[in-house]
Amino acid sequence: MKHAEIEALVKGFIVDTAKGEADPRVQQVVLRLATDLFKAIEDLDLSPTEVWKGIEYFSEAGAKQELGLLAAGLGLERFLDIRMDEAEAKAGIRGGTPRTIEGPLYVAGAPESVGFARLDDGSQADEGDVLFMQGTVFGANGKPLAGARVEVWHANLLGNYSFFDKTQPDFNLRRTIVTDADGRYQFRSIVPVGYACPPGGTTQRLLDKLGRHGRRPAHIHFFVSAPGHRKLTTQINIDGDAYLWDDFAFASREGLVPPIERISSAEQLARHGVDKPFASIDFDFHLNVDNAAAPAVEVERKRAAV
Repeated sequence: MKHAEIEALVKGFIVDTAKGEADPRVQQVVLRLATDLFKAIEDLDLSPTEVWKGIEYFSEAGAKQELGLLAAGLGLERFLDIRMDEAEAKAGIRGGTPRTIEGPLYVAGAPESVGFARLDDGSQADEGDVLFMQGTVFGANGKPLAGARVEVWHANLLGNYSFFDKTQPDFNLRRTIVTDADGRYQFRSIVPVGYACPPGGTTQRLLDKLGRHGRRPAHIHFFVSAPGHRKLTTQINIDGDAYLWDDFAFASREGLVPPIERISSAEQLARHGVDKPFASIDFDFHLNVDNAAAPAVEVERKRAAV
């Protein structure tokens, strides 16, 4: 079929059959996506078996809660960030800490403290490196922001996230830190490791067909927010990871790979209350002022909550 014939056919299916009041935006989106799909079936000469195997694949991915992982692995989540960067630039918003993808593993309601928090439950403290990470949250005027919220979460030494991994306490390696009067935050944790998509899962099976791996470098997630400023969704990567610039989710960005300092002096060990050398990361967050001309940065999506 010619593309014009397909467009007329899909319009007949989606639009002309409407008997009640349609939601214009939903109708617009469904019409476009269905039309593009029908054209792809025609152009690629997909067989009925191939089409139904595709439908079965998405049904399985949804049942296994892997669609969020798939969105990252196909670059969809990174593409949305690229579009937001461009929209902010058009609105005159420049600078600030780079954004990068949220991923599917945030959990709302993490315990909150002011200035400092310990993220880990201590169960893996002897197996990995202790980490202290600290810095300042700066506002658009370049001044420290007291009372900013730094939400942080990361994986354990097996690459697993609490709540989704039932062997961990619900909020292990998850906290919300409110910056102190000087705009400072600090937390103690363990240096996380990278991880891979579930072996044999729907995402990894597709990546195998594409000749791609499903690994992520070690990283730490953040939401950073303050009144009058645009919420920042970002991650920092652990420098030296083998997959640092080969992330299957395309989340690595310049400006988000802070150096790691190895601390071993007796004075610093005593000051931090640890008995072995530890890793230290300094990282400041720079927020942009809110701007009505730019798209909203708060993404409405289903997220886990304890």
